[in-house]
Amino acid sequence: MSAAHPARKRDSAATREAILAAAVVEFTEHGYAAAGVRQISERAGVTAMMINRYFGSKKNLFAHAVDRAFGPSTVVGGLPADLPSTIAGALAERTAPGAEQLDPFLLLLRSAAEPEAADILRQGIEAHVGARFTALLDGSAPDVRAQLGLALVAGTWLLRTVVGTTALATADNDSLAALLTEMLEPVVHRTSVGAPHDNAAGGTEHG
Repeated sequence: MSAAHPARKRDSAATREAILAAAVVEFTEHGYAAAGVRQISERAGVTAMMINRYFGSKKNLFAHAVDRAFGPSTVVGGLPADLPSTIAGALAERTAPGAEQLDPFLLLLRSAAEPEAADILRQGIEAHVGARFTALLDGSAPDVRAQLGLALVAGTWLLRTVVGTTALATADNDSLAALLTEMLEPVVHRTSVGAPHDNAAGGTEHG
């Protein structure tokens, strides 16, 4: 009996992994609304009942898929000193024609319109890439600055790879990386963020 128990544990882990891997693919390709439990179970080689057994619901499975997709570092990484150039270089390379697609961004794009999915995506972004980026920043409002940086990353990815705007799609990687570095520098290395309303109030008081 004791010898059989580890085998069942390995099968259980393998089944769960197969379901999760299939879910990441289905949600990335079709989005939260269009990806069905039946399609996920067929891709994983299990029954739909097994998905409910391991994950409870499609929503919970999506949350695990988002964690799986956003967990690894794809663009944001490196030392704080050279963070702008590191992010810029990685982004230029990962969005170049023929580069491997950035699945987390596709998952975001195809699922964000669904309110239920958008809330899960927000939590995933903040818990993973948002937290990594924020931790690399010194100075005030690091979370705001990190998310501004992510907005630049996401916007560049969208226009260069999905929409394929001519200037970005045909831009030389090195030239694009240099421009992106310049744009990220004030976001990454700014040590203080002023409060415009305070300045406005001060102007009114002394005016």
